[in-house]
Amino acid sequence: MNYPLVWARNLQKRFGELHAVRRVDLDVWAGEVVVLLGPNGAGKTTTVRMLSAILAPTEGEARVAGLDVVRDAVQVRRKVGLLTEYPGLYARMRAPEYLSFFAELYGVPEPRRRERIPALLEQFGLWDVCHQPLAQYSKGMAQKLAFIRAILHDPQVLFLDEPTAALDPLSAKLVRDTIRELKGQGKAVLVCTHNLLEAQELADRILVLGRGEVLAEGRPAELFQRYIRQAVCEIRFAGPWDEAWREIITSLAAIEAIGDGFVRYRTENVTLVNPPLIARLSAAGMPVVSVQILSDNMEGVYLAIVAEKGLPAEEGGDAR
Repeated sequence: MNYPLVWARNLQKRFGELHAVRRVDLDVWAGEVVVLLGPNGAGKTTTVRMLSAILAPTEGEARVAGLDVVRDAVQVRRKVGLLTEYPGLYARMRAPEYLSFFAELYGVPEPRRRERIPALLEQFGLWDVCHQPLAQYSKGMAQKLAFIRAILHDPQVLFLDEPTAALDPLSAKLVRDTIRELKGQGKAVLVCTHNLLEAQELADRILVLGRGEVLAEGRPAELFQRYIRQAVCEIRFAGPWDEAWREIITSLAAIEAIGDGFVRYRTENVTLVNPPLIARLSAAGMPVVSVQILSDNMEGVYLAIVAEKGLPAEEGGDAR
């Protein structure tokens, strides 16, 4: 395939005086997970709604699986799997009839429905409660059912808005593992999330939005190199501190703190510094237990980006 499954250029959306999305360019290729990050009101959900042909753009253009989101809106909606911020279940239905209803709308053949619906309910731990009315489902159960609905028709493209919201750790891991499986099957997946650890774990590329614009884009490692200019590392060791180790560390890095069984230091290049540093400390008798890069995470990157652009970490108002 020589074109991205999701493509947008100069995508914009206004709601009266509110310019919710100003200028968004993005691509999502087959077998790729792209994560949208940003404070509340940054335009993430509105962008997904435009890409899934629920909202028409005010300006710009977008194509999904080669289809224009305005001219071919009906076909786009059939080809994508969409998990919205709020599940929107039909409270009086049971899970099998609810999923069967959507499978029929998506054109899933009856034999395939009979096979796939029970299998997915079993996979996500909902088979034992599938005959309860959906009104009795907890938030986590409703979230899992909505996720099943999004993947039920085996779409080429998935738009997932906060896919692990309200889920317990085991269920959240199941959803993340499923997203990786879908990526391995060549699906294009666009995820909106506030979970920065999840973003770092899942994303091939990350786009940070703010006030309707793309503030930064890149692979997690690229963003870390760009925005976290110095890494904070921590060595845990057994036994008491030996003052001879201080000179070894300060020859290569800047010590930040020394405590009971740990020393914390800052360096601009962990790849060049950490191997010789650990080798020299071990040779000097330090019983190294572990080495951890404390600042090598998306939280530090995200906070650096929003600070550089003059945005609060969370904006109030409309969460579009």
